Amino acid sequence: MEKLDQNRTPLFDAIKDYHRRNMIPFDVPGHKHGKGLIEFAEYVGRTILEIDVNAMECLDNICNPIGVIKEAEDLAAAAYGGKSAFFLVNGTSSGVQTMIMSVCNPGDKIILPRNAHKSVINGTILSGAIPIYIQPEVNEQLGIAMGVTTESVSQTIAQHPDAKALFLIHPTYYGAVSDIKKIIEIAHYNGMLVLTDEAHGAHFNFHRECPISGIEAGADMTTVSSHKTGGSLTQSSMLILNNDKIDAQKVKSVLNLTQTTSASYLLMVSLDIARKQLAVNGKDILSRILGISRYARSEINKIGGYYTFGKELVGMPGVHDVDESKLGIHVKELGFTGYEVERILHHKYNIQVELADLYNILCIISVGDQKDSVDALISALKEIKAIYGKERTAGAVPQKLLVNPEVIVSPRDAYYSLKRVVLLEEAAGEVSGEAVMAYPPGIPIVNPGERITQEIIDFIKVLKEQNCSLQGTEDPYINHIKILGQE
Repeated sequence: MEKLDQNRTPLFDAIKDYHRRNMIPFDVPGHKHGKGLIEFAEYVGRTILEIDVNAMECLDNICNPIGVIKEAEDLAAAAYGGKSAFFLVNGTSSGVQTMIMSVCNPGDKIILPRNAHKSVINGTILSGAIPIYIQPEVNEQLGIAMGVTTESVSQTIAQHPDAKALFLIHPTYYGAVSDIKKIIEIAHYNGMLVLTDEAHGAHFNFHRECPISGIEAGADMTTVSSHKTGGSLTQSSMLILNNDKIDAQKVKSVLNLTQTTSASYLLMVSLDIARKQLAVNGKDILSRILGISRYARSEINKIGGYYTFGKELVGMPGVHDVDESKLGIHVKELGFTGYEVERILHHKYNIQVELADLYNILCIISVGDQKDSVDALISALKEIKAIYGKERTAGAVPQKLLVNPEVIVSPRDAYYSLKRVVLLEEAAGEVSGEAVMAYPPGIPIVNPGERITQEIIDFIKVLKEQNCSLQGTEDPYINHIKILGQE
């Protein structure tokens, strides 16, 4: 692709020009530049409502972009080193589902790590693809899944040479990075397409001390959550194609099956600006972020009792590199669960972490962070240890690391099968008709079509006792679960 001027923001410029014209709207949305939503406009500012507009000739249309949206997408593709790009207004989940549906027909196999996000399983339901799971490596000390090894990928490919594609998580939620370049080479050698979920890697392409990006490593298609680490508004993401192996028109057709025809210009404009910011100033921004993250990691580890893990994990199974902007903090040795520390930070210190599990909390350091916010976190963690630490017994809650459940039927077949509802306690041995997951991170404990074991039931109970946010079942309290079979 020819070199493009990354200082340009064609979509942002078009929306500013529209705003300056002071148009009289007889189209949707119905609030008519905020006049019909006065209380909200007064709180957030009228300009936001005045640029919350519908598709029109001067602003292009996301369903068939040929104007300023297309120009903005081309700039995004160039910034990420890809051949073409698509703006997404339904998050990276829609990008993941589109990737799978673009390359897999019903019955096609797709190889993927078992710690994939629920959107991947939803993608197999929508496409009819058959998931072939790779067990990710597990760090027993931290109690979390890491990446996959080249050996496990090679072995799985050898067992399923007819698989259509390989799906990779890059990085994991906690920042672990597999040897993605070598894994992609193995998959390509065996004639498979490679799709990468870079929900937490939107910044990788813009600093040499970040892990290699999926596109740079040779992935055929990737989706990035610009809103997570790139600075755009929540729900805005991008889908990047790397070559001609996957037809861009097919991808657009798949997107248009599910993506709204009334895309938010607030979301799309934020993508345009976030791309420019990273492409033009990303090196300086990310140098600052990495500095703040390294400072936080060092200071928290000095407190005692906490362990903030980072680059020292490199070389362990499933860890070829680490994204240092992910600040994973191990709290088990203080006798806390991550959920307890999360609640204390939220309610007492007005600090919100990204997620918690039984042993850890995760803080994400990204483009909007400053040193003072990290200092507040460090101070709070010191106080928590001083106030509560002596009262606790280390390792109060045992972490149970689950292995891949037995797959009985495909997620799609399970989704459309007849089901009945049983008490969770009575579901051992049955085939699940629903997913159960902690959110975040949204990785299913059990998927539709998998055998429910007593171990799974016990683990769900532990999470419920910790007031973990569970979802996936029709029963919001996870006291009941749907299983395959008639009443």
